[in-house]
Amino acid sequence: MASSSYGATVLILGDSLSAAYGISEEQGWVQLLQDQLPQHQIINASVSGEITSGALRRLPAILAAQDVDVIVIELGGNDGLRGFAPQQLKENLTQLIQLSQKANAKVLLTEIMVPPNYGPKYAAQFNAVYHQLEGSEQVTLVPFFMTEIAPHPRLMQRDSLHPNSEAQPLISAWMLPYILDSIGD
Repeated sequence: MASSSYGATVLILGDSLSAAYGISEEQGWVQLLQDQLPQHQIINASVSGEITSGALRRLPAILAAQDVDVIVIELGGNDGLRGFAPQQLKENLTQLIQLSQKANAKVLLTEIMVPPNYGPKYAAQFNAVYHQLEGSEQVTLVPFFMTEIAPHPRLMQRDSLHPNSEAQPLISAWMLPYILDSIGD
């Protein structure tokens, strides 16, 4: 484990779903997770609108500045919304995972799904990337937390893309066992 005054350091590398888009940071699932795990340090390096290539440019500097025990990669949604090729997504996620593992961090990869209006073939190829990487890169795949939230309008912001403040405790509860398992608590 990284040496610090905290038990473990967990880095969340995500997009708007983790960056508390449209709500206050204090209401976001990452902060709620920190509130539940005060003995650990949860760093939110998520950026709304982030694509995998952008995170790939940012990750080396983050890892150089901070020892990290666990990295949660919650990325790909914006790649999909822009219609990027699944192969490009796979290459970028592979590099993010390998950089993280080279820094001796355990990796949790959150599954991402694109809306069905992108066509069943693209949606299937896109989603398959996450399952392929789970095996080939030896990472823990976290099922897509929006699967349980998006169907419920009361849990979504007006844009129907982003979870609202009411959904954040549900996301935090979804992620908590995966985080605890990865840090050995």
